[in-house]
Amino acid sequence: MGLLPLLKQERSLIAALAAAFIAYAVEHSILEGGRTASAVAAVVLIAVIILASTRVAHHAEVLAHKVGDPYGTMILTLSAVAVEVLILAIMMGNTTSPTLVRDTIYAAVMLDINGILGLAALLGGLRHGEQPYNDDSSRTYSVMILTAMSISMVVPEFIPTSKWHYYSAFTIGAMIALYALFLRMQVGTHSYFFSYSYPRTKTAAGGHTPQKEAKEEEAVASIVIILFGVLIIGFLAEFMSAFMNVGLDGTGAPPALMAVVVAAISAAPEILTALRAALRNRMQSVVNIAMGASLSTVILTVPVMEAIALYSGQPFIMAMTPVQTVMVAVTLVAVAINLNDGQTNAIEGMTHFVLFATFVMLTVLGL
Repeated sequence: MGLLPLLKQERSLIAALAAAFIAYAVEHSILEGGRTASAVAAVVLIAVIILASTRVAHHAEVLAHKVGDPYGTMILTLSAVAVEVLILAIMMGNTTSPTLVRDTIYAAVMLDINGILGLAALLGGLRHGEQPYNDDSSRTYSVMILTAMSISMVVPEFIPTSKWHYYSAFTIGAMIALYALFLRMQVGTHSYFFSYSYPRTKTAAGGHTPQKEAKEEEAVASIVIILFGVLIIGFLAEFMSAFMNVGLDGTGAPPALMAVVVAAISAAPEILTALRAALRNRMQSVVNIAMGASLSTVILTVPVMEAIALYSGQPFIMAMTPVQTVMVAVTLVAVAINLNDGQTNAIEGMTHFVLFATFVMLTVLGL
């Protein structure tokens, strides 16, 4: 591919790079302009970051098609979590909120399971009726999410403040051990848990699969562009965080709004990918994306943030509030019931989407 076609194809990332330079040049002027100017700038940067993260997700999809499931969805979810962890780490340096990490993880789980999975199953069910998938994957994801969230976001409520660093170190080790075993299962002897054999299509019968069409040059280019995109997103997040702090100051906005923004940015590309998969009657991809993203968010974000807390000596509040605990519990119970028979339908999708609407309402109410 020539240079000009490549630049045209990557215009979203080029625009994001230009936005980063502009934000750097006018940062002080915007901050001095007060709350309104800062709020507008933050909204613009959020939109630019979502466009850039969508392009990063596209190249993750290119790699995903090349390697196939379950490796493909693993690449997709890891790229999204990388963006989320980067933005979260940057925003932690610009805010004094001790609950930002907890609220972001909680919001991400609500968005991924109830938002993405719910909407995809609802729309896919309305189009195709019952949609099949491998129920081994849903059970594995569910028990891993339950275990990881209980260890990192429920038990801390009972840990004495004087001993937080001991439990923080334990949490890091526990998350790493859980993910190491999960990763070995996902790409090793139990990889069939996370795949599903769909009926052959005409394209597949002709022998032209995405894996065969993908070229080594495209894979290398995608890796480079992903790294470049994540770097740009990091720069933009730095300015977005500063603008949001000024723009939201004194507005009475919900305390968890910043956490929801971070979670929404990382989930935006996954929403599009999951909806496309559901409408094509490929529910296994939806389950892998939604549940895999939730698990990756908890099991990868927690050790990184806990390590930062240990390094800085300042603990985060990781224990969920009673409302958050109830919402997570209801969500995981609903998942255990809905994703237990190897088929989804519109009713199951609607139950999760209503739970997502409830999460949005609770956020608006400041709960």
